[in-house]
Amino acid sequence: MAYNIKQNLENHLKQIVRPRDPFLATQGYFYVKEYIRQELQQWGTVESFEFNYDGKIHENLILNLPSQCNTQQKKPILIGAHYDTVIGSSGADDNATGIAVLLELGRFFYHHPAQYPICLIAFDLEEYGLLGSSAYANYLKQQQIKIRLMISLEMLGYCNHNPKSQKYPPGLDYFYPSTGNFIALIGNLSTILDLRKISRSIRHTEIPCEWLSVPFHGKIVPDTRRSDHAPFWDNNYNAIMITDTANLRNPNYHQSSDTLETIDLDFLTGVCQGLAKTIEDF
Repeated sequence: MAYNIKQNLENHLKQIVRPRDPFLATQGYFYVKEYIRQELQQWGTVESFEFNYDGKIHENLILNLPSQCNTQQKKPILIGAHYDTVIGSSGADDNATGIAVLLELGRFFYHHPAQYPICLIAFDLEEYGLLGSSAYANYLKQQQIKIRLMISLEMLGYCNHNPKSQKYPPGLDYFYPSTGNFIALIGNLSTILDLRKISRSIRHTEIPCEWLSVPFHGKIVPDTRRSDHAPFWDNNYNAIMITDTANLRNPNYHQSSDTLETIDLDFLTGVCQGLAKTIEDF
């Protein structure tokens, strides 16, 4: 990437990191939603996918970027991240980091079109039960719309180099590192080849990367379902979550201490660069 991706990510984070619960921090919530819309509009027309919750209209923001050959024959790669937070948190890692990377991928794939069309989507109401992604995944299924792959960006910027800083669901600690300095890829069984490819690309940026494929829509390991990829699994789409493993590593998860100062920008930058390179080469 010719531009300063690290500086761009930091600039995005400074705008996004603020309380933005959609019901009790509405000023921050609407500010961030409009910031996302404004940033994505630089690269094309932003569509609004509306859905109803508790008698109110909420929206996912969508930007479609064409492929190199600008053909409709190839199925799109959907990349999503949620922009809401829990009550009382500024949500730096959860999920300002995911949104910041989403915005930078928009910049990258506008200037460097991929082999597949790219669909970027900022999901609403993830913290209220994956509502935005569920509404959209169900819509795609009902309309019989096929996609190449869905990638959920879920907390990408917390890194801990101390031994025994990484926790796992029962049984997985025997197979994965005890130090929380890697990015994790979690996919359903049909994404194994993509998991391997993405992990190799991220490791080339010198960011450690681990991956796990899970059967039965992840229901035997419930921690693997805690983001916007899960509704796509449930609708039998290929989907991968990219994550720093949330509360299994980050002590600031869903706390007021989830602030910009806790984010490792070099780690976040490597993840963004590796993901951009992988998708460009798909």
